[in-house]
Amino acid sequence: MISVDEALEQLFCLVTALRAETISLEAAAGRVMVRDASAVRDQPPFDASAMDGYALRANEAAPGATFTVIGESAAGHGFKHVLQPNECVRIFTGAPVPEGADRIIIQEDVTRDGDVITLGDCLDAGPYIRAAGSDFAVGQRITAPRRLRATDVALLASMNVAQVTCTRKPRVALISTGDELVLPGETPGPDQIIASNTYGLKAMLDAEGADARILPIARDNAPSLRAAFDLAQDSDMIVTIGGASVGDHDLVADVAQTMGLQQSFYKIRMRPGKPLMAGKMGDIPMVGLPGNPVSALVCGQVFLLPMVRVMLGFPGVPAPRQRAALTRDVPKNGPREHYMRAVVNEDGITPAGRQDSSLLTVLATSNALMIRPPDDGPRKAGDVMEYLPL
Repeated sequence: MISVDEALEQLFCLVTALRAETISLEAAAGRVMVRDASAVRDQPPFDASAMDGYALRANEAAPGATFTVIGESAAGHGFKHVLQPNECVRIFTGAPVPEGADRIIIQEDVTRDGDVITLGDCLDAGPYIRAAGSDFAVGQRITAPRRLRATDVALLASMNVAQVTCTRKPRVALISTGDELVLPGETPGPDQIIASNTYGLKAMLDAEGADARILPIARDNAPSLRAAFDLAQDSDMIVTIGGASVGDHDLVADVAQTMGLQQSFYKIRMRPGKPLMAGKMGDIPMVGLPGNPVSALVCGQVFLLPMVRVMLGFPGVPAPRQRAALTRDVPKNGPREHYMRAVVNEDGITPAGRQDSSLLTVLATSNALMIRPPDDGPRKAGDVMEYLPL
């Protein structure tokens, strides 16, 4: 058996960043931009008013001063003439500041009578003007690689960037194996269960930026497995769930090898998830996950997501860990690195009382995987532990 770190190193060697494609900005949310984007305009493109009020010359602003209103400046409709002494322009938020004006008097500090305004006794300091280019200027860059959030998309739109260059979404084929499985919504026989792992993995991978496809269930016979592998040949990664152990009905490794699999490793010194297999089937990376639901989903977090990130253009690094203090004592750990289902809150981190790898309810109520190193000794409440957020 190899360690988790050794497994990740070998898994990163199986994948490379995919080719880039140019997509419209409206389709870019959640995608990974891999080429810098540059602003093609200043923002704001002119000195703009930050308030509703009156634009005038700052050196004329004094309590009780009067001005003649000679026009109006609104968003999209600026005032086109130069302001002269003792003149002002009615102005609204976002509107261009007229030439000759360098201060906005907010409307609350003004009394208006026809076309004449009088300034109040107590004036705000102002000037309530957003200078041209104060947000960003032509040529300012948004650097890659970057997963585009809603705020990034809004900024790109403001920069007048209509298209971005992103990594193509990795196509991941998900193959559940086993005669005992039926799909959600079907009626299971007396000896069958519902195939849940592929659905959880698809949700996990899609959220990371992949395009995961659930293929038909492969039954416990070589022709069914070969048919499933054939359907996956247009994928960027193949993930099997179950059938990767050494039982009489665990055929994934044998069938995959007949179809060209070059195995990198089998079995990892971790809990849950020991019977994990990986290699390359031709040019396609393949990962064989254990069939227990918690094992499959934990391995998805620890191994599949970092692999997907490499395919999206990010460096090959383990998932970032965080730290929290234990809320209770825990006994010593065994010889395998243990990813314990846990809850993190303002009090610290609390591992679940039950850690069986078949208990999806425990995983679903957890928001963290607390990591115990191999042969870690007993821990006391208050000890700081590393964890992966879920």
